[in-house]
Amino acid sequence: MKYVRVQTDRGAEYGILKNSLIQLMENTPFDGKPILKDEAINADDAVFLAPVPFSKAVCIGLNYRDHAVEFGLPIPESPVVFLKPSTSATGHRSNIIYPKMCHRLDYEAELAVVIGKTARNISEEDALSYVLGYTIANDVTARDLQPKNGQWTIAKGFDTFMPLGPYISDEVDGSSLMITSRVNGEMKQKSNTSNLIFSIPYLISYLSHVMTLLPGDIISTGTPGGISGMQPGDKVEIEIEGLGILENVIKAE
Repeated sequence: MKYVRVQTDRGAEYGILKNSLIQLMENTPFDGKPILKDEAINADDAVFLAPVPFSKAVCIGLNYRDHAVEFGLPIPESPVVFLKPSTSATGHRSNIIYPKMCHRLDYEAELAVVIGKTARNISEEDALSYVLGYTIANDVTARDLQPKNGQWTIAKGFDTFMPLGPYISDEVDGSSLMITSRVNGEMKQKSNTSNLIFSIPYLISYLSHVMTLLPGDIISTGTPGGISGMQPGDKVEIEIEGLGILENVIKAE
């Protein structure tokens, strides 16, 4: 299934994307088997929201070897973890706001794991059974604010700094997917999730021993090397094999 969350006249609704149509649902992807409405909308006309209203986005830093090397940092011996607030979420085709206090705004292409059921103290062997599916994330970062603060919350926590989408798919294997980013059509990043330092089952298990992961929570698994700045008016596209293209435009605050 490819699950989307869209804005309708009734508010936020879930649906299933099939080709160019979105079949709306009575329930949510977390409720078991989808109950479909007798109503569909054209995907080209849809207002996409972040595919889940997460309670927390748990993000992993420096999880691709080339990204650590790019910043001259040692390969981490344990996951580098930070959180993004729920207010940072935005959807496919929405604007990313370039804050006035920021002077360098970066994209970071990432595979995001969507937790499907409550997970606490689980094993690596059982970890994937807690996954609803996967989606695309852009871990937008105010790079010039990151070192000044000595931690990453401010640099990564602004509103619109967690674009997600366009959909959640349960049809892909997250362990080996091509991942790329483009700004104004120019290729910037190109890698494969097989290059992750810490695997998806390891991350789910590790994090579940620290905090309870709730249905809809996001684990954003890190970005490959090749990041650089964006400017107002730029279009950034993150593409992951089997998950489509997440597209956003940068807009000045």
